[in-house]
Amino acid sequence: MKTLTILKTTITVLFFQQSFCQETKKETEQPQYTIENCVNHFELDKAVKTKAGYQYWFGDKNFTQENTLKMSIVEPGKSTHAPHHHVEEEFFYILDGTAEFYLDGKTKTAGPNTSFYCPSNMEHGIKNVGNTDLKYLVIKKDLR
Repeated sequence: MKTLTILKTTITVLFFQQSFCQETKKETEQPQYTIENCVNHFELDKAVKTKAGYQYWFGDKNFTQENTLKMSIVEPGKSTHAPHHHVEEEFFYILDGTAEFYLDGKTKTAGPNTSFYCPSNMEHGIKNVGNTDLKYLVIKKDLR
């Protein structure tokens, strides 16, 4: 008798979990992908102004299934924010300018065609140490 009660309870819990998951999935459905919305050309008028320059999202967490791609433009002597850490890992790729990468208490200066990888939960940052705008891409996994 006790086994039957446990079995009924388990089936009921699984049924409600399935129903909840389906409802949650409906609320967070991905957009319909087409060639038109999967090709994204940079447009300055769609960039977001920041205190250090501006940023442009090629693919944000509302469009992609897992990864995001952003281009940041940082004015000389500025950084987008102070060194920080978060659970998501990140890749930075320098397009133009001179960057100072900070990772876990150490720094490295680099220019175009250089990448910087930041593992999960490591303190990191990037700063423009050149005389021209720093332009770089940020690739980040969105952990929803």
